[in-house]
Amino acid sequence: MKKLSTSSKQNKTFWGYWEAFLSIFINIILFSLKYWIGLKTASIAIIADAWHTLSDSFSSVILYFGFRISAKPADSKHPFGHGRAELISSLIIGTILFIIGFNIFLEALEKFKIHHSANYSKAAVFIIILSIVLKEALAIFSFRTGKKTDSQLLKTDGWHHQSDALSSLLILIGISLKQFFWWIDSFMGMGMSVLLFYAAYNVMKKSVSVLIGEAPDDELMSKIEAVIKKNTYHNVIPHHLHCHNYGNHREITFHIVLPAEMKLKDAHEIVEKIENSIRKELNIEPTIHIDPFSQNE
Repeated sequence: MKKLSTSSKQNKTFWGYWEAFLSIFINIILFSLKYWIGLKTASIAIIADAWHTLSDSFSSVILYFGFRISAKPADSKHPFGHGRAELISSLIIGTILFIIGFNIFLEALEKFKIHHSANYSKAAVFIIILSIVLKEALAIFSFRTGKKTDSQLLKTDGWHHQSDALSSLLILIGISLKQFFWWIDSFMGMGMSVLLFYAAYNVMKKSVSVLIGEAPDDELMSKIEAVIKKNTYHNVIPHHLHCHNYGNHREITFHIVLPAEMKLKDAHEIVEKIENSIRKELNIEPTIHIDPFSQNE
């Protein structure tokens, strides 16, 4: 059974650890600054944004342990490895986002009912701008490393960072409008909750889809057909394709058609050539079933 090469796994794990540690360090600093200025200005939106930032640290801890688990080799109880730990970790992050968003909405609604108004300062503006810049930089870093290592978990953490940057941008806009609308802080809190709900949806959608099972996309189908054409002159017509994603390891099963009159040894050689090429070129473990076809049928 072929999986990702050792160097590929080590590279993926390295970037996962590096992103997690960097994220935790920056998020703790930003949380401290936001929470402090939120208390000084009596802003529920800034305090909520601080907790949102701290939640990124929680997700980064999950990210760290997700990579630790997914990097484990296959064993007797988990013959396909532990790669799906990444997907499960992504679901946990999405759930955290949803819960925080719900709590922020309730608190902002309560502040609106009592006509609460915040008193922003220049320090608040500076801290919010600093947060936007740092969180967007973290998001870009996570997206790029996630694409480079084909890690859904890193991409998920990127969404989390970007949602924090967007919520801080919303607060910055609201600060400039505070002199015209007393209720702007409460409405910003509600707006942040909507952003969190949307981020939670995006984070969980892909992971749930992969865990349930997805049909091979058109790009993968085209690559498999190209591999088959290079290894046999027969029109084998691949069909009944099923793809199984285990994070670091993917498997695909499908049927091909070969003449019923063909010798078993020759048919086996064709299948073996196709399977070896798919392993080498696509880094997928294939299992091919042969369907006999007679010219007289």
